[in-house]
Amino acid sequence: MNRILAAEKAPSPLAVEWVEVILALVVFGLLYLAVKKWVVPNLEKAYADRTAAIEGGMHKAEEAQAQAQAALEQYQAQLSEARAEATRIREEAREQGAAIVAEMRGQAQAEATRITESAKKQISAERQQAVVSLRSEVGRLSTDLASRIVGESLHDETRQRGIVDRFLAELEAGEIRPETVGSSAAGASVVGGQDA
Repeated sequence: MNRILAAEKAPSPLAVEWVEVILALVVFGLLYLAVKKWVVPNLEKAYADRTAAIEGGMHKAEEAQAQAQAALEQYQAQLSEARAEATRIREEAREQGAAIVAEMRGQAQAEATRITESAKKQISAERQQAVVSLRSEVGRLSTDLASRIVGESLHDETRQRGIVDRFLAELEAGEIRPETVGSSAAGASVVGGQDA
């Protein structure tokens, strides 16, 4: 029974000690005030700073993206202008090349014409000189031949020129064939000698 009495006098584990409850409330109140005064403002400040940093970073990222887009558009515009300029320069070069080719062709054609005309004039002059030289040689040979056939000198300048001119005119007119030149020249010389 002692035990029962002792158990009745022992405090109950469910019994509340009001001193401990009040002390716990006071400590809890002081802790609440300390957290509210120092910890919560610091946490709110850190949260606000973090939010501002994130929003600032997002704003900076948007600005950087806008600047990058503007730079891309500017680059594309410059690239388009450069391509247009390159096309214009290529067309100008092609036109200048065609003009140079046309000019060179014109110069070459003019030079060819000039050389052709010069050659024709030179050939004509040389032909004229050859005709004069041949006339003179043919006349001298004809006169020598006729003199030998006739037996007298036909070297009289006027007579010789008349015989040679008449012989060459008949030869050019086709009245005398080249095969019969020797006999016709002799006959003409004989006739010319008899006329004299």
